[in-house]
This record gives sequence, structure tokens and C-alpha cells, in this order.
Amino acid sequence: MKKELNGAELADFVKERQAKAVRGLRQQWNILPKLAIIRTNPEPVVDSYMRIKTGYGEDILIDVEVHTIDQSEAMQTIQRLNSDDAVHGIIVQIPLPDRSQTTEVLNAVAAQKDVDGLSEKSRFDAPTPVAITWLLNGYNIELAGKKIVLVGNGRLVGKPLARMWKQSGYDVTVADKNTANLPELTRQADVLVSATGVPGLITVDMVKPDAVIVDAGVATDSNGLIGDVSQDARDLPGVIMTPVKGGVGPLTVAALFENVISAARSTVKSDLNPS
Repeated sequence: MKKELNGAELADFVKERQAKAVRGLRQQWNILPKLAIIRTNPEPVVDSYMRIKTGYGEDILIDVEVHTIDQSEAMQTIQRLNSDDAVHGIIVQIPLPDRSQTTEVLNAVAAQKDVDGLSEKSRFDAPTPVAITWLLNGYNIELAGKKIVLVGNGRLVGKPLARMWKQSGYDVTVADKNTANLPELTRQADVLVSATGVPGLITVDMVKPDAVIVDAGVATDSNGLIGDVSQDARDLPGVIMTPVKGGVGPLTVAALFENVISAARSTVKSDLNPS
């Protein structure tokens, strides 16, 4: 049976540990961890993201507040939440309707509350790169000495993951969907991570037969969720890879809430060690 990198199974273990940590914060320090989500995008697909995050928060006793506002109110709302000591984490659901303001809006989130790791001064790693690293570690996939290719250089996955892994000394090549020699690059990869959101971009002729593949692409069609890796590549008997559902996604949510817990815990430390 072909080996899958099942993030959902690992996320269950992480969630159990997180629930204990939150109980400790509540009972020992009377800290009630809270995540505030700023939503400016009315698209229905965002509804599912809100449900997943609020549901996860309920499971581990973290309060999740969704602020559905017009983008014109974003900066004011962020400043108010930055000043609210009851709020430990803030995320801005992207994409924004007006994407030209994305960097400005994300940078307005206080560094100690930017649990999505998207501002230039954030104290946290972005959740999806952390999730991918957790996933590979959980299945004992060694990255040292391997040829790694990341396809996609976006704000959420490719760019922060490349930075994280290069800092760890790994051999990382970054490409995107428009890279001229993309098939040649991906065929060399011992570990291939794709995060472009282009359905079926990675085809069977682009994959090393015994590669480890992390499909972090997210798109939808009439049948629901679809990834970057085509079905014929998925059917290769020698590859180890994430399933279409239950791969990186569940661990990404877990990594987000790990940051919220860390942010809440840091307030304990500051109380104990006032500067």
C-alpha cells in the first residue's frame, strides 16, 4: 500500500496536547486565549475557513471572534484589537477585495499578535510552512542532504518555507508555475513541495519515481478540493505524498492555534517578569 503523509492523524495528537495547554492557561493563570479574525472578503469559500477555525477553537477552548467588516474599516479595527489585552492573536483573512492594500494591512497587526506570521515584523512563523515541517518530521522524512524543490513563491507558503528551510541549511531550489525549466527541476527533487493553486500543474513526467511530494496547492472544481498534483502523478507506486484532503490543511490550522497559545503564554511571562 502506498504511503501517505496523513496530516489529519498528526493534527489529532497536536490538538490533544494543545487542549491541555489551554486548560493550564485558564486554570493556573486565568488567561482565556482569544483569536480575532478580520474578514473583509464576502466570497462564500471563506465561510468554510471561518467554520474550520472557529470549530477548532471550540475544541481546545480558545475563543474565536470573527469581525466581518468592509476593507475600509480594517486599519481601525486592527488598531483596536492591537490595544485589546483580551485578544492574543489577530489574523486578517486574505485575499482582500483590494489586494493593493495587502502589505499595509498585514503590517498593521502588532508583531506579538500576528499569529499568521505575515507581517514584516511578526514574531511567529507562518502556519503552513510549520505544518509542512511538522508533517515531514512526523513521518521521519529527513531533509538534510536531500534535493528540495519548492514550486510557488507566495506569501503564505513558498516564500516563508524557503526562508525557513534555507536558514536550516537545506538544499532548496525555488521555482514557480512560469519557470522555463520547471519539469527538469522537479524531476531532480527528492522532496517536492507545490503550492501554486494551479490544478494538475505537477504531472507524472515531472516527478522523480521515489520522491516525497507535499501538495499544498488549494483550488476547487465542481467535485470540490483539488491540488497541484495530477492524478497520474499521484498514482505512481513509489512516491510518498499527501492526500488531496487531510494532508497539510489540518496541521496548518493546528500550527495557527499553536501560535495563539504561544502568544497567550507570553503574557504570563511578561506578568511574571515586568520590565
